[in-house]
Amino acid sequence: MPDDTRAPGQAHTPGEARSGTALRYHVAGMDCPSCAGKVETALSRLPGTAAVRINFQTQILAFELDEAATPRGDVEARIRALGYGMAPVEAPRVVAEGATPEPEAAPSPWLSRLWPSQLWADRKLRLAALLGALLAAGFAVEHLAPALGALPWWPAAALGLWVFGRKAIALARSGSPFSIEMLMSIATLGALAIGAASEAAMVVFLFTIGEVLEGVAAGRARSGIAALGALVPRQALKLEAGVARPVPAATLRPGDTILVRPGDRIAADGVLLSGESEVDESPITGESIPVARAAGDAVRAGSVNGGGVLEVRVERAAEDNTIARIIRLVEQAQEAKAPTARFIERFAAWYTPAAAGVALLVAVLPPLLAGGAWDTWLYRALALLLVACPCALVLSTPAAIASGLAAGTRRGLLVKGGAALETIGRVRAIAFDKTGTLTEGRPRVTDTLPLVGPERPLLGIAASAESGFSHPLGRAIQARAAEEGMPLRPVREARALPGRGVEAVVSGKAVVVSAPFHAATLAPLPEPAAAAVARWEAEGKTVVVVTVEGTHTGLIAIRDEPRADAAAGIAALRALGLRPVMLTGDNPRTGAAIAATLGIAVQAGLLPEEKQRAIAALEAPSAMVGDGINDAPALAAASVGIAMGGGTDVALETADAALLHDRVLDVAALVGLSRATLANIRQNVAIALGLKAVFLVTTVAGLTGLWPAVLADTGATVLVTLNALRLLRHRFAA
Repeated sequence: MPDDTRAPGQAHTPGEARSGTALRYHVAGMDCPSCAGKVETALSRLPGTAAVRINFQTQILAFELDEAATPRGDVEARIRALGYGMAPVEAPRVVAEGATPEPEAAPSPWLSRLWPSQLWADRKLRLAALLGALLAAGFAVEHLAPALGALPWWPAAALGLWVFGRKAIALARSGSPFSIEMLMSIATLGALAIGAASEAAMVVFLFTIGEVLEGVAAGRARSGIAALGALVPRQALKLEAGVARPVPAATLRPGDTILVRPGDRIAADGVLLSGESEVDESPITGESIPVARAAGDAVRAGSVNGGGVLEVRVERAAEDNTIARIIRLVEQAQEAKAPTARFIERFAAWYTPAAAGVALLVAVLPPLLAGGAWDTWLYRALALLLVACPCALVLSTPAAIASGLAAGTRRGLLVKGGAALETIGRVRAIAFDKTGTLTEGRPRVTDTLPLVGPERPLLGIAASAESGFSHPLGRAIQARAAEEGMPLRPVREARALPGRGVEAVVSGKAVVVSAPFHAATLAPLPEPAAAAVARWEAEGKTVVVVTVEGTHTGLIAIRDEPRADAAAGIAALRALGLRPVMLTGDNPRTGAAIAATLGIAVQAGLLPEEKQRAIAALEAPSAMVGDGINDAPALAAASVGIAMGGGTDVALETADAALLHDRVLDVAALVGLSRATLANIRQNVAIALGLKAVFLVTTVAGLTGLWPAVLADTGATVLVTLNALRLLRHRFAA
């Protein structure tokens, strides 16, 4: 959606500063893209409005307003005049467990069981009930007093015409003259004029039922976000001076400590201070197997504690925890229109006026040119007006996109908008970073070869020399020494040797931990050591030589191992017909070894700008999968960038999509979801246009009349919506 949808004459000039207040409203009753378009058009015509963003799925309207040009109350009055309710929204809409997601009265229990939305509080349902009662009364009176003719049907028709005619006039004044309300009102008024009052009454009743069904479907589609928000518990046990007391979870702030009992949901993003447990993160990441968490590990709000008692230091406030950020990203993604949706909206913009023009020709040409009966052709023209309604067509793409985004979120696949979701399914080549993407990103010691003395002292000396540095290879050596129970020795005069290693004085002895090429300048490598270096490097391992007082005392091999599902993930992509390739800055030997293990082509030794050029050379459209930190140029160069980051800030806020659970198989799952969404869109468009084509012919031929035309439009809208909702049950192959 454009950032600025102001009417001609109100657009900002280049360089003009926007000084408006940022506002967010919940717009009740906005259940389809057509509704959203009407609100957008009406709002953009008011002076002082800018940056209009509207999301019919979440019913959120966001815009900037210069209240000196248009008071806030005038904006609210304009939208309410169109028949929509408005309520200000403050901060992210995270729904507490057990809370009601919409600001409307609760429905009766039996209605709650029947429908996901709070329909009884909806005036559309009340109007439908009243119209139904009037129709029933009209039917009874017509049969009891046939002399009254069509008069018993007039109350229902007149009520519908009064309700929808007023809205049609308000929409026309707001810049939407060819609304479905206008088409329906003209058809109803025309039917009354030619004496078809019973059909006029049926038209307004069926139209109202269609509006109710749209509300049901929209409520079902948006329930996913409400359910996600409900994952965060309303209360938490805050620890103060050793005492745990319940407090609202929304009041927690970074630095607070909370107690999480077995079976409780974790109330905030944080770090474990004490305790061990298995934590169920499936509501957030989609991973069904609980993961072990101990002191120092990060935990997420909404996940469920297993059997241990945990103390958690809060790292994020409620409005910025993982759940809240996911909700914001999903809402923003739904606001971003897909290319197909933008095309269909442009198509609908001229389709409806053109269809209205055709209806006018149908009304006048046959009587004027062929002597047809005016009543007959006027009736057919009125029915044709109803066939012209573009609701189902306009809904076809955003409904599928919204369901696809929701299905992906449940799996831990976040996609930032319909454009990215569409593109992912069309990619032909996928490039992967190596470290942290295809591999775990945590190098580990795989082999040691002592040249002087046993293994344990070798590890202890190397770990001590590396203890003052944070290089991944050094951390791997320190971790292995800790596993072996080797204490660190006193160190002084430690310094890094850029590109070569480190040196330090350990327990009074000069120690160098360095790459083989540098170690060879200190002393020749023995033949067994040189052979081991060659063998290990051929296996994709990084080798360091430990030298003490000028004598080589041993070798240590380190490798960042492939992820457990990396080979299966690459195979799944090949099965989908995609060409995967690994782009890495690591040395060619290491890159080739990892690539051979995974069965993927490789380009190694690449600098960031060379990765970017390699992406540009791939068959378009292409995707890049990286860790979201050091792959920014390549991610930007690809048609779609996918970040693997386990829910970190970078993974959630960079690239076009993020995999919350670090699984290579999820890339194939994302491609499959995108393709299913594209197929759903094609089906929806076929349903919408196909039904319209059929009823266009039958209406002109006189085989169908007014109420079948309305029923066809309502039926198409319902079918399109139900077909889109099938994506919520999408079965991921991996």
